[in-house]
Amino acid sequence: MNRKALHLLSYGLYAVTSTDGEAINGQIVNTVMQVASRPPTIAVAINKENLTCEYIRKSRVFTASVLGTDAPMEVIGRFGFRSGRDIDKFEIVRYKTGTTGAPVVLDHTLAYIEVAVAQEVDVGTHILFIGEVVDADILKEGEPMTYAYYHRVKGGKTPDKATVYIGDEDGLEE
Repeated sequence: MNRKALHLLSYGLYAVTSTDGEAINGQIVNTVMQVASRPPTIAVAINKENLTCEYIRKSRVFTASVLGTDAPMEVIGRFGFRSGRDIDKFEIVRYKTGTTGAPVVLDHTLAYIEVAVAQEVDVGTHILFIGEVVDADILKEGEPMTYAYYHRVKGGKTPDKATVYIGDEDGLEE
């Protein structure tokens, strides 16, 4: 199997955040998608080992903030490559508490979507959270950051817990 075929799927780049009722956390995600229009429903895939997964499972809410191409690597790195168990990811960005109680990242965000989880599906390394949109807004105009832009223009890397990370352990073609 040529795993490079999987790299041709297109994705956006989002800050997905949640709360456990006391603390907040978030991470960079590329797998956010609208899955229904009535009611408006989106899904997100989160690695089971991530603190954000734990918080979403507990609170049953999350926010997906659509990042613009102006998002600096410092923010992407902090939310994408560091654990909320070790650092406060939000100390370098402005945010507000959304209607669900989950934080909404304001800096470098074009739009946000707040979601109440209706169901979750175990898909191996990740949990697919599917939920109804309870609030959404556009914060500013701009170009949404795609995963391709993140790699090609920003020189970004893929963390090993990402949905698109493909290691060599399966003997797949380079």
